[in-house]
This record gives sequence, structure tokens and C-alpha cells, in this order.
Amino acid sequence: MNRKFPEGFLWGGATAANQLEGAYQEGGKGLNLADVLPGGKVRLELLMKPGFNYEIDQDKYHYPNHEGIDFYHRYKEDIALFAEMGFKVFRLSIAWSRIFPRGDEETPNEEGLAFYDRVFDELHKHGIEPVVTISHYETPLHLIKEYGAWKNRKLIGFFERYVRTIFDRYKNKVKYWMTFNEINGATHFPLFGLGFSASSEEARLQESFQGLHHQFVASALAVKIGHEIIPGSQIGCMLVYAPVYAYDSNPENVMYALKEEQIFNYYCGDVQVRGEYPAFAKRYFKENGIKLDIQEGDLEIIKEGTVDYIGFSYYMSRTEKKEKTNEENASGNIIGGVKNPFLKASDWGWEIDPEGLRISLNKLYDRYQVPLFIVENGLGAKDKVEEDGSINDDYRIDYLRDHIKAMGEAIEDGVNLIGYTPWGCIDLVSASTGEMSKRYGFIYVDRHDDGSGTLERSRKKSFYWYKDVIATNGEQL
Repeated sequence: MNRKFPEGFLWGGATAANQLEGAYQEGGKGLNLADVLPGGKVRLELLMKPGFNYEIDQDKYHYPNHEGIDFYHRYKEDIALFAEMGFKVFRLSIAWSRIFPRGDEETPNEEGLAFYDRVFDELHKHGIEPVVTISHYETPLHLIKEYGAWKNRKLIGFFERYVRTIFDRYKNKVKYWMTFNEINGATHFPLFGLGFSASSEEARLQESFQGLHHQFVASALAVKIGHEIIPGSQIGCMLVYAPVYAYDSNPENVMYALKEEQIFNYYCGDVQVRGEYPAFAKRYFKENGIKLDIQEGDLEIIKEGTVDYIGFSYYMSRTEKKEKTNEENASGNIIGGVKNPFLKASDWGWEIDPEGLRISLNKLYDRYQVPLFIVENGLGAKDKVEEDGSINDDYRIDYLRDHIKAMGEAIEDGVNLIGYTPWGCIDLVSASTGEMSKRYGFIYVDRHDDGSGTLERSRKKSFYWYKDVIATNGEQL
């Protein structure tokens, strides 16, 4: 049974500046982390190893983020396509280094500010509300090299200046904000979220959790500042959420799965929504030799700066057992675990679990009782352009249909879900692999892994399907 969604439900799509804007040296923009990440499978290898080299080596690597899909010059065309689908909202991020090219300046870059003015104005022209991520995997490179990124407490002050600047500038244009993208992923990939590569594998947890503490303070300050500057604004956190299943009913595996779920799914949420560190963290820190430097006033700021809603990404679930062999590992699942015998996987090995989304929504709402917003969900797949130019991506439609049905069931369960913005509503550069061939969009972009292509946009079959979904408020799937 297809369910009609609540009145005013926020249908739309999601992107990130570093994956679609391009123009990496235009408009006064400074270099950021994404600009030094090469494309292809090598990206994941570099992300996983300590000691990343933050230099651009054009002779050795290709850097697809430098051009992205050229949204910087084509945003009007793209927003018109979003409007044609009927988007109510569009999730995007602001590139910090467009506003403060080095990250530590006193004065912002006017060209960068003006660019987002134009984007927001264009969205409003089409009746689309922007949903803005303040920091989405693009720490300014100068802050990484000069200060060690979020390992350094000084970044709290630089971030505070940045958020004051954008809140002041866009207070009449943006109501929905999120502070840090997929903040809880930082312990797995500190380079993405925290802007630094761990100095060693042994130091990864200590450095990551200290960096997260600095981000918690910065996020709470952003919430407080946002509420002062933009009355009525909604400022959320953003988590990557993957329910953790026990492999079987062995109590040892159930307990192991619970511990993994606590530290991955709930640690950051507890701090940002409840305003305090969870009880389970004390033992985890003790067992892993983690000692946080928490300065006077930090905990009060965190308590006073709790978020208004939870934005989260959902791509997969995770299955865990205490003792596992290499053969059992779900190698494609980016956050680990063992293979789930009941689930199929995508072309990239990500396990597909729509029922897990309903489970996730219920778990999150039961725990926090704040509005939920699915701000990423989608299927990365290889798309084939037919001779007549059509792209019949029924696999994507099937994936999204099943997940939207699960959302409808969760709403019927009593969950307060306010919106849905599938990831990569237009094809863009993959964050994890730097590939264009891993496509998510309703809109095809003629750009390929080797950098060839015209960048022309075309509508996939899923474009028309999602248009009908929005027009019928989820009743026609």
C-alpha cells in the first residue's frame, strides 16, 4: 500500500559543493581538502592510510573535483531541472574556502558570498527552499596544513567567524541548516570530516575523538548564533546512520552489535541532540586509552546548543559478529561488518536494505523525539545511455520506491519525518571513490571518469518517476 505523506513534506534532492561546483580556483576560492583528493579507486586507499600528502600531483593523478559537473556556471540550468521535478527543497553545501579562502582571514571573500546569493535567489525564484550544510568534507587546505585541522582547538573560532558571516548574509534566504556532514563518520574517515589524516593507526581514535569534541563545541555555537541571527531557523546535525544487526541470536554477537551501534550511531547524536556525553562513552574511552581535553565552558556550550532536528544519510545496514573471518567480511559495505545472507548488494557492494530504513527511523525517533530528515539516500550505479539518448534506470526507481515505502510505514509507526532529499539528484563526483561512473542522479551528466564528455544534462527515466512521486505527495510510486 502506498501512503500519502504529511502535508508540507519536504521532497527534494541533495548535493555537496565539492562534488558538483567545479571552478576550484575561480571567484577567489581557496583550495580545500576535496581539491587535493585524486579520483579513482586510489582515493579510498589514500583515505584509509595515515599520513596523507595534501599536494596536487597532476602528473600522477586525475582530480575530478576540480571541474565537478560545473554547477558553478550551470546552476540556473540545473535548478530549472529541479523545479521541473517539483522539488520543495534542495540540499547543498557552502564551500568554506569560497567564503574564507584560507579559513583564518578576518574578512570574507565577497565574490564567494555573491555566488551563493545568486544560487539562493535562483532557488527561491522557482519556489525551492535551500537546505544548507555548513561544512561538508571541504576543510580549507590552509587550516589543515597550518593548524592540523580539527585536531586544533583554534578551528572553533575560525568556524564561528564563518558561520556568523553566512548567517548574517543569508538570514533572509536560508531557514534550514546543518552543521557538519556525517559527523559520526569521522572515526572511520577522519580525513573527510575532520580534515586530517591520523598521524598513525594507533593515534586514530584519540585524535578523532578530540577533533569531534572541537566540532561539538563549534556546532553548538553555530546553533546558538543561528537562533539569535535567524529567528525561526531550523539547525540540525547530520549523521551517517546504519542500523547494526547481530549476525545471529548468540548473546555475545548481540552485545557486540549493540556496542558498535552505540559508538557509531548514537555517540554524536547524544552529544548534539541531548547536549551531553553518553554514559557508554566513559567505558569506551577507558578501554581505548582516549583522554579528551575538555576546557572550561565547553560542556555548557554543548548543553545550550542542541540541534532542532536530525538530518541523516541512509544507504545500508551493517551486520556484526564478535569473531569473524576475512571471508565473512562485507568488503563493499563502506562501514564494515559481515555479509548479510538476506540482502543483495549494489554494483559497489553496498548492501540494499529498505526495511533497515524503517528500523532506523523508529530507532532514532524513539531515542531522540526530535524531527527527522533523510538528507541522503540513493543508489550508485552504472547507467547506460541508449541509442535514442534515453536512460532506463529502473533499478534506481526500484531502490528508491522501496525506501520511500519504508518511510511511509515509519510515519505510520508514529515517526516525525519532515523530508527526503535523495543523494546526488544530479550525477556528480563520488565522495568515496572520486568516480563519475558511480551515478546517483535523476539527471544524467555527460562526464566520464577520464574527464571526457560534454557536461550536457539529460533526464533519466527516474526523473519522470520522481516528478510523479512529488506531485502526488508519495501516493504514486
